[in-house]
Order: sequence, then C-alpha cells, then structure tokens
Amino acid sequence: MNKTGLIYHPDYLLHDTGEAHPESPIRLKAITHRLEETGLMKRLTAVRPGPTRPDIGDWIARVHRRDYLERLERLRPETGIIRIDADTAMSPESHRVALLAVEGTLAAADGIMSGRFTNAFCAVRPPGHHAESNRAMGFCLFNNVAVAARYLQKKYDLQRIMIIDWDVHHGNGTQHIFEEDPTVFYFSVHQFPLYPGTGRADEHGRGAGEGYTLNCPLPAGRGDEEYISVFEKSVRPAVDAFRPDFILISAGFDAHRDDPLAHMRVTEEGFGAMTRMVRGWADIHCQGRVLSCLEGGYHLEALARSVERHLTDLLKDGGA
Repeated sequence: MNKTGLIYHPDYLLHDTGEAHPESPIRLKAITHRLEETGLMKRLTAVRPGPTRPDIGDWIARVHRRDYLERLERLRPETGIIRIDADTAMSPESHRVALLAVEGTLAAADGIMSGRFTNAFCAVRPPGHHAESNRAMGFCLFNNVAVAARYLQKKYDLQRIMIIDWDVHHGNGTQHIFEEDPTVFYFSVHQFPLYPGTGRADEHGRGAGEGYTLNCPLPAGRGDEEYISVFEKSVRPAVDAFRPDFILISAGFDAHRDDPLAHMRVTEEGFGAMTRMVRGWADIHCQGRVLSCLEGGYHLEALARSVERHLTDLLKDGGA
C-alpha cells in the first residue's frame, strides 16, 4: 500500500522575514491547519527532522560554494532582520532553520529509499529553487531540491534524477546548478516574463548538459488546460526518454488563480492533475519514488487547499 510522508518541524516557523513579507510563517500554519481540519494529517506518515546532522554542510557544499556557506553564516544577525537583497531576509534563527529545511528534504529522501513511505511532501521553509550556487535570492537561502538530487546520487548511487518545477517563477538556481550535468534533468513550466527573468524556451542546458534542461514558459492568464497540455505533450516524452531513477518536484503553488504574486489561472484540480501524472510516471520508471518540496504559494487559503489536493493525489494510486 502506498504511504506518503509529511516532513515538518515547528522550528520552520522561526525564520522571520519581517512584517508583510509574503514568505511568512503563516504559510505553514495555514497548510498544517488545513491538513488537521480535513483529517488528512492522520493519513500521512509524519517525520520531524533534526537535530541538524553534523554532515549537513558537506552535503550543501555539493551544490553551493563553500565560501557562500561561510558568508551566509557570517551574515546571520544577532537581533532583528537584515536584507540580503530586496526580497530575501534573514533573522537570528534563519540560518539554522535553512539548514533544517535541507535536513528535512534529506530525511524525506531517506524515508523513500528505505521504504518507510513511497513518496513524500516537505512542508519546509525557506524555499530553495532561486538559490544559486553562490547567491541567496528570491526568498531562498539554500537550494533544498538541488541538495536532495546530489544526495540521492552520492548516497544511494542513483544515476538519473529528474526535477519537475511547477512554481510560477522559474527556478534559476536549480537550472544553473545542473545546466552542464546530463545526470539531472531539469524541467520548468512558469509564467514568462516574470521574476527572475530566466527560463526562456531556448535555455536547454550547456556542454554535456545540452538537452537536459526543458523550459516551457507561458504567458500570463494560462490555467489548468494549458498546464496539463504541457505535461502531456512536453514532459511525458522527456520523462520516458530520460527514464529517471527518482523524481523531485519543486512544488510551488503560486500559479494558482488567486495568488497575489503572479497572474496564472491554475486551480487545485490542476495541481492534482499534475500530481497524478507525475505519480504515474514515477510508478513506471522509478518504483513510485517522488519527493515534493514546497516552494512558493502566497494566498493562504489557495495554498492550503492546493497542498491538500497535492497530498491527496500523492496518496492515491498513480495514473499514466
């Protein structure tokens, strides 16, 4: 029987981004409240990561430069909030919580690979897919999904990792980290033009990684029909050709029609349909192994409903 893990730690609420910042602790509160209210929480295998493993810095350093890790630690304020850039903030607990977010993602990978559960959703913050190898940006400090990809390859000797990113913003950090690597296939569907300005259709990898990046930029106003079409016509053939050993999802829910930071029209049903397709592909190619990690999503009710639907469909049998 399929089991789905839920990775969460209350300390994820301690990353303080400041008043009125969209990436706030109340996002996770809304998600966990919804899961409790609907009874879905009882159907999930709960995992609380931590304390932070002593080798976490070494795993992070496989995708981020060591001097960046040291610089970020030095930036940690003793009190108050500092701005790394116009969007990205750090409070006294932010560095530790960012380490714990990576720890949670790796705990999900371990749970899947050990057979404790078939797939998992990581309700972590800060998010990660904008974090470059040497730069924090777009609310992100460490690239959680990118670290998980390398972890799965190095610890479990998996050869081919596929990353599916349906956040409304392009995952520039993930793309750049792996753009010369043919062992990690990165796919993104996103609103374009929009922050951070990357993710054009002609960006498809470099050098040995040529052809292992697939971007499907969409204009504003697109919804379930267009997203599902992209998955059927573009992603399915790529998955079948690549034959991944594991699928990671950068699960942003800010393409929702109610989200204030973008202009797409996806509904909870659309996120459910994409989830079912990914589940089906994973069942065919990689024993159902899917690790989903929270990225964006800033309308609290829409976010909570979308995560509920995503988890409901992770729990169900996949469909091709």
